[in-house]
Amino acid sequence: MKVDGVFSGGGVKALAFIGAMEELEDKGYEFRRVAGTSAGAILASLTAAGYSAKELREKLKQLSFEKLVDVPLADQLFPFMKWLLLYYRLGLYKGNRLENTLEQWLEEKGVRTFADLPPRSLKVICSDLTLGRMVVIPDDLRSVYGIDPATFSVAKAVRMSSGLPYFFIPVKLHGKKGKCVIVDGGVLSNFPIWIWEDTKGCRTRPIIGMQLSDPPDQLPERKIRNSIQMFHALFKTMQQAHDARHISPSTSKDVIFIPVTGIDTTDFNMSEKEKEKIMEVGREHAAVFLDRWKK
Repeated sequence: MKVDGVFSGGGVKALAFIGAMEELEDKGYEFRRVAGTSAGAILASLTAAGYSAKELREKLKQLSFEKLVDVPLADQLFPFMKWLLLYYRLGLYKGNRLENTLEQWLEEKGVRTFADLPPRSLKVICSDLTLGRMVVIPDDLRSVYGIDPATFSVAKAVRMSSGLPYFFIPVKLHGKKGKCVIVDGGVLSNFPIWIWEDTKGCRTRPIIGMQLSDPPDQLPERKIRNSIQMFHALFKTMQQAHDARHISPSTSKDVIFIPVTGIDTTDFNMSEKEKEKIMEVGREHAAVFLDRWKK
């Protein structure tokens, strides 16, 4: 059965999507079009390029996430400087290794730019802080930035979507109105379930979404005891407030909710055993979802 897919952001927790995708593939489901934000954009791009869930499992088992975090040379020489330079660089880590790894993996499937993908098969969500708007790539490249989507790197688009504020240095994209600062798509839409519906809410084919959280009516209360916790709660509340508008009770039935606990978004030093555990959690939730969804 052919379906369209949507993947939420969530950092390393997105490993759960691979287990869920394996379950879907084993049951005969095939993604025709995919979209995602941040880590979800990574999985979406690789899926659009032709990777199966089993192929992705093998690649990610062999990958050391710590190697994706590239520390600027100045910080390596003078570690204490990173907090001072954060003010100017707007982020701690460059993100080049993440982009280069994606570029290499995509090229193995013959994908470099959006011209190498079937039309409308992939959509990546980013946040433009300069223009104060959400950006859907490749759709908005020409109208907003004057860039031909056929020439734009898929790996670059995903790197932009994955630019977790203050963690990765933002990408600066030259557009019609000058240089724009682009960060994580999750700032404005962490779960773009709306993207495969037209203005009347009609769909071309069934949609299956994957979100790294509990269902909206089961979200746990947040404990706020200090300013850091308040900032985190503020950020998550803004994300959920936007996406909740598009997750009605009728839409929720099409979403695989995968709450991953005990792992932080930026836990890049996970062991292989921990990776396997997260993927298994995704597979278990997908199996429960499909039993209900088919009825």
